Amino acid sequence: MMFDPYFLLALLEGTVTAAILALTAVGLSLVFGVMRVVNVAHGEFLMLGAVVAWYVATFIPGPPLMTWGLSLLIAPLVVGGIAALSERLVLRRLNYEAEGTIVASIGLMYILQQAVLTGFGPGARAVEPPFDWMIDTPWFGYSGYKLAVVGLAALVLGAVWLFMTRSRAGLVMRATQIDRDMARAFGIRVDRVYALVFALGAGLAALAAVLLVPVQQAHYLMGHDPMLMAFTVVIIGGLGSIRGTLIAALLIGLSDGVISFYWSPLLAKILATLFVALVLVFRPQGLFGERA
Repeated sequence: MMFDPYFLLALLEGTVTAAILALTAVGLSLVFGVMRVVNVAHGEFLMLGAVVAWYVATFIPGPPLMTWGLSLLIAPLVVGGIAALSERLVLRRLNYEAEGTIVASIGLMYILQQAVLTGFGPGARAVEPPFDWMIDTPWFGYSGYKLAVVGLAALVLGAVWLFMTRSRAGLVMRATQIDRDMARAFGIRVDRVYALVFALGAGLAALAAVLLVPVQQAHYLMGHDPMLMAFTVVIIGGLGSIRGTLIAALLIGLSDGVISFYWSPLLAKILATLFVALVLVFRPQGLFGERA
């Protein structure tokens, strides 16, 4: 059997997709796992991160590597701040009630879209990659930046894992997730925990956008597909399960890369949707979620 270099290329592209998808979906999974809120506006927080990255790259003078590094710091802080304000002004007033928060997040999605359309415009705008070196193989050259995206995403996801499992703040979040009323009885400020979780989820989506925007241009509607893919990953992995989300992101990302390369991106989306339907029928809690 001969080695197919195109299969290796498809796997590399799928790994990049999985890295971006994992960052986006872990933020969504955290919000649902701790707050029990389905955040339909999560894709718009990713879009905001890309727009902030474009503004930083455009209006702050300096080499692309410097402005990209600044974007990695500024975009999650700005978007996380907007998310925390949204949680305080909207979700908290609804007492995090399931149906009400879904409707509110849909409204927030359209508000953010229209705000960016008004200020940013309808056109797609590119951000220059921080570096453009290529890795040469015997069969093809591959972008070093895309490999850096995978490495940085792995570092961030590892940091999130350590934060949730080893830090005091992570312990408080997990206690709130298990029993909100009991956590409040022990003096935990649940409202502050929810604001932090919502901001953290949005910040991770913004960070994914900063990594994505040199490859895919910033646009006011760019959050739609990542949101759908993130929901696909979270449902398959198990709502609220970070481990399941990471495994599902790798599975969906690699399959999307291979199927899109050899057949079509549409077929990849159809098969992913079919997989979600099968999971919902035979294991509604997801592959790694706990049964309610």
